[in-house]
Amino acid sequence: MSNQDHNQAAQHMQEPEARLSRRGFLTTLQGFLAAVGVTALFAPVIAFFWPAKLEETPSDPVPVGDKDSIAPGDAQTVRFGRYPAIVINTPGKGLVAYSAVCTHFACLVAWDPEAQVLACPCHEGYFDPSDGSVISGPPPAPLESIPLKITDGTIFIGGEA
Repeated sequence: MSNQDHNQAAQHMQEPEARLSRRGFLTTLQGFLAAVGVTALFAPVIAFFWPAKLEETPSDPVPVGDKDSIAPGDAQTVRFGRYPAIVINTPGKGLVAYSAVCTHFACLVAWDPEAQVLACPCHEGYFDPSDGSVISGPPPAPLESIPLKITDGTIFIGGEA
């Protein structure tokens, strides 16, 4: 072994292994946590500009449930594209479906089983369940009617229902 090889071997043995110091570890951890925090802050902003694709009104019929699942005088709210729909089993007309969005300020209407009307809780607007027309309150127009069809015992709304 030459003198030069011996010196290189001695230097190699004397050099300590590269270790992460406490300060280095904490600096790395701080950077990581800062990146996570910035991501948590900006993720909702980015999601706002790239929302999930929701059709205004679905092109295909949406299943509601079994034809006997809504008792007479009762209603069921269902997801219908971007906005919900409400399906009502009216005593006189049977099953009908409307957009659950009030025509006044786009609040969501709800079925009032005691009064047998669709009520908007925002400004006390009331709609007739048989045709969606305004009974009282500030809504300027009736609720949007949604086509309803029963196929093989299942209620479908929208699309070509």
